[in-house]
Amino acid sequence: MDKLIQKIKKDVGKSDEFIFREMKVLGKTITLVYNEVLTSSEDINFFVLNYLVDLNLESKEIPSSFYHYFLSSIPAHHVKEMKNYTDIIDSIYNGYTIIITSENEIFGVETKASLDRGINEANNEQSVFGPKDAFTENFNKNLGLVRKRIKSKHLWLKELKIGKETKTKVGLLYMENIAEKENVKEVQKKLQEINIDGIIDSGYIKERMQGENPKFFPTILATERPDQVSMALLEGKIAIIVDNSPYVLIVPCFLIDLFHTTDDYYQKPINVTFIRIIRLLAFLIAIFIPAFYIAVTTHNQDALSLDLLINFAAQRDTVPFPALIEALLMSITFEILRESDTRMPSSMGTAVSILGGLVLGDAAVNAGIVSPIMIIVVAISAISGLLFTSIEMISAIRWWRFILLFLATILGIYGIFLGSIFLIIHLASLKSLGKPYLAPFAPFIKEEQKDALIKTSNKGISFRNPYLTKTNKIRGR
Repeated sequence: MDKLIQKIKKDVGKSDEFIFREMKVLGKTITLVYNEVLTSSEDINFFVLNYLVDLNLESKEIPSSFYHYFLSSIPAHHVKEMKNYTDIIDSIYNGYTIIITSENEIFGVETKASLDRGINEANNEQSVFGPKDAFTENFNKNLGLVRKRIKSKHLWLKELKIGKETKTKVGLLYMENIAEKENVKEVQKKLQEINIDGIIDSGYIKERMQGENPKFFPTILATERPDQVSMALLEGKIAIIVDNSPYVLIVPCFLIDLFHTTDDYYQKPINVTFIRIIRLLAFLIAIFIPAFYIAVTTHNQDALSLDLLINFAAQRDTVPFPALIEALLMSITFEILRESDTRMPSSMGTAVSILGGLVLGDAAVNAGIVSPIMIIVVAISAISGLLFTSIEMISAIRWWRFILLFLATILGIYGIFLGSIFLIIHLASLKSLGKPYLAPFAPFIKEEQKDALIKTSNKGISFRNPYLTKTNKIRGR
C-alpha cells in the first residue's frame, strides 16, 4: 500500500492541495486520499469521517471481508470501486475521496465541492414569454434542465471524455425513437476524432466539428436556453453538452433556424410570421444597404431621382474621402464601439455607447469627415445585423457586408448582383451533418413550410423533417 501512495504522490507532483490521511479503523490501517480544492469538507466529514469514527466507537470485531463490508455499508450517495490506477487518478480529479484498505482493494466516495453558479436567466438569449432558466457550467445541472422537460425513456445520453489533459466530460443527447441513427453515429465519430490537449468550452468542440474549410455562417447552433434544446431534440436533432460550458450545441443547424427564436412558439402565429419577415428584411438590409448606397452614388446615379441625387451630392460636398473609405471608416468605428461595449462592465457600457453614437457621430459630421446620410446608412445596416442572437451569424453578415461594399465600389449594381450570386452559391454549398443548409427551401419540403418563414398554428405542424427523423410522423410541436 505504501508503494501505491508514493506513486500517487509522485504523479500529482506532491502538490499541497492533495491530502493523504491515515486512520485506524477496527484495528486496520486505511488511507484517505482527496483533493481539498475539488472536494467538500462537509461531505467528507458527514459521509466518511463520522462513519469511520462511529465504527471505532462501537468496538465491533473486524469483519471477515473488511473491504466489502466497508463498500456496502458506508452511507454515501455514490460509491464506486477502483478497477485500475487510472480510475484512481481520474476519480481524485473528479472530486472523489479515495479509501485505500489494501494494495488491491480501493474504492471512492463522491464528495464533490459545488464550484459552479446557480441557475440564472439567459444573458444573450433573452426570454420574453418563455421560461427564464438558462444553462450553467455544471454538466449534471444542464442535463437535468433538459430531462425535467422531456420525461421520456427515449431520451438517451452517451458520455465521452475528450482532451488528453483535461479529460472533459462531453454528453451526446438525443431522442432514440426520433433521431436518425446515422446522424448520431456521425456526431459521435466526429467527437471521438477530436484529439487535443484540452476542451475548455463548447466552442472548442464547435470549431473542430465545423471543419477547417471557411464557413461564414454557423452550421452548429450554440444556445444557453434549455427549452430550445428540448425543442430541437423533439425535432430529431442532437444536443452536445460540454462540462464547464453554459452553452449547449445543437446539430444540425440550418439557415432558417437562425431566423427563429424559442419565443416564436409561445406567441400567436400571425405575430410570429410578421416578426420573421422583419428578421429576413433586416438580414437583407444589413448586407446590401451600404453596398447599394455606394453603387448608386458612385456608378449608377441614374438609379436615383434628380432631387435625391442632388441632395446626396450636397451632403458629400465637404467630405474629402471616397464613399468606400467613408463607409469603411464608419463601419470599423461602429465595430470598435460594439466590441468595447461588450467587453466593458455594464455600468460603463451605456456611457461608451452614448459617447460614441451621439458625440463622435455629430462631431464627425460637423467636421466634414463623413456625411449625414452615410451615418444613417451604416447605422441602419449595423442595427439590422444585431437582430440575431448568434454571434457567428452577426460575424457572417459583417463579412458579406464588406465583400459587397468592395464589389459595389468596383462594379456598381452589377457588383451587387455578382455578390448576391456568390452568397447564394456559398449558402447552397454548405451542409450541416451532411444535410442541405438551405432546407426546407432547397430542397423544397412542403410539410416544413408550415414552420419556415410563415408560422402556422402548432396543430398544423404535424410532420418532421424526413432527413432528421426515423419517421416523419409526430404528435405536434
